[in-house]
Amino acid sequence: MSFDGLFTYAITKELQSLCGGRITKIHQPYPNELVLIVRKDGKNNKLLISAHPSYARIQLTDLTYENPKEPPMFCMLLRKHLEGFFIEKIEQKGLDRIIEFRIKGRNEIGDISYKQLIVEIMGKHSNIVLVDEQKQTIIDCIKHVSHSVNRYRALLPGHSYKWPPKQDKINPLSCSMEDFLAEIDFNRGRIDKQIVERFSGISPLFAKEIVYQSGIANRITLPETFMKLMEKIKSGNMTPNFIKTKHKDYFYLFPLKHLDGETSKFPTFSALLDRYYFEKAKRDRVRQIGGEIERFIRNEIDKNKEKRKKLHETLEEAKNSSIFQLYGELLTAHLYQAKKGMTEITVTNYYDEQEKTVTIPLDPNKTPSENAQYYFQKYQKGKNAISAIRTQLKLTEQEQHYFEGLFQQMETASPKDIDEIKEELIEQGYLRKRNRGKKKKQNELPKLEQYRSKDGTVIFVGKNNKQNDYLTMKLAKREEIWLHAKDIPGSHVVIRSVNPNEQTIEEAAILAAYFSKGRNSSNVPVDYTKVKYVRKPSGAKPGFVIYDHQQTVFVTPSIEKIYELSDTE
Repeated sequence: MSFDGLFTYAITKELQSLCGGRITKIHQPYPNELVLIVRKDGKNNKLLISAHPSYARIQLTDLTYENPKEPPMFCMLLRKHLEGFFIEKIEQKGLDRIIEFRIKGRNEIGDISYKQLIVEIMGKHSNIVLVDEQKQTIIDCIKHVSHSVNRYRALLPGHSYKWPPKQDKINPLSCSMEDFLAEIDFNRGRIDKQIVERFSGISPLFAKEIVYQSGIANRITLPETFMKLMEKIKSGNMTPNFIKTKHKDYFYLFPLKHLDGETSKFPTFSALLDRYYFEKAKRDRVRQIGGEIERFIRNEIDKNKEKRKKLHETLEEAKNSSIFQLYGELLTAHLYQAKKGMTEITVTNYYDEQEKTVTIPLDPNKTPSENAQYYFQKYQKGKNAISAIRTQLKLTEQEQHYFEGLFQQMETASPKDIDEIKEELIEQGYLRKRNRGKKKKQNELPKLEQYRSKDGTVIFVGKNNKQNDYLTMKLAKREEIWLHAKDIPGSHVVIRSVNPNEQTIEEAAILAAYFSKGRNSSNVPVDYTKVKYVRKPSGAKPGFVIYDHQQTVFVTPSIEKIYELSDTE
């Protein structure tokens, strides 16, 4: 666990810059997440508060979040009670992962009113609670919890707010070396576990680091290391750090020496959290909203694979139909030898010098002439089947390529892209239309994902077929540069420049490689050409194009590069 009580302590200090700021806007982009726009010193600050069961956190953010067309009820209630109010105080509850916002403003009749916005970061039990400070009653919370779920306390509108139960642990930031030694039993072993059990705010991850840095964990080195690290945290001498290991990513207040991996420094804890949760939380949301569509696409891919296999088998059988032509011709030449009632006949093979005779199976109920005619018909049927099977194979391969492209799009889709993919499947006749909710505006254009190269050039990425067709066929200008991963499903990418430099082309190629089937590969070939050389064949599936006059560049995609190119303006 990276977001422990000590990390909450650090992020609370960082959020102090919002004190005195005015809450101007409140959004709820996803069911468990809020974004508050706080105006302070002429600048708008985006505060993200998440009660997600896996990605709960609180931070300032530069990332853009797509808001639903209609705000949820909790969002509307917060707007009523908090918009226009000022943040007076931001405090952490002890060293727990609980942060309390004291917010002051005037209510509907103009009287001064105080509210508390309490953020509880507790894994799957995380919550965001709005409390009337004077009455100490809950106005509402992002997750309702009844006594049947939690016997200790209910989190429901109208109930008195009760803090989570206290843990009898020592505050590590205020304890002395003697206090520390008094709590640790060196004979018991598992020192890191003892540290977690006895001291508040310390996660197993940080406890392992304390033990590791102390070397041989004895009564001298361990308390010294512990006190040194606590002093580092109290003094603010911390370096927000992202640690990428082979199996997992971590973040913490400073580099963790017991982890073997690449480390990256960040200027603030919020910037660190933006990087750590970049793509992670989005992928989880996509799995939740698009799980049904993803299963449908996967099933279609499997069905087409099985169909191709059977068609290939049938094609091989059809190719062997030439033997029936041979039987028919030899039987016709030897009709005088055959008689009705025979089950087979052995005749001379005029067409093969090595195999001089051939045994032909016969239907005893048919005349020799009818048997010959039967073989000619089988040959003709097989010959005609080859053409039909090849046509079917081509269509099945196109279908499989189409669904593989959709599956790749699901892997890199954001929640807003899912609706467009679903809409496309309905338009193509694969899914039934369900009349639920509000209809989409007829002329509503797809919203493209925008990035910026190091020199500031805008780069657009199509994240699904609707966006790809719109970007390439309508939005892009003829002389601008178009990119696509070579010979594999992927996004259309357009550089909004007629003469970009080599670095910009390489950065756009990294985007094209990342948003393709080759995102986890190295040296991915990416073709680029002018938009005017890209064409859509008549009757082609959505997103399918052909192009020429291309050049190829080889790049290795990485999420770090994508994060750097993200347009957060």
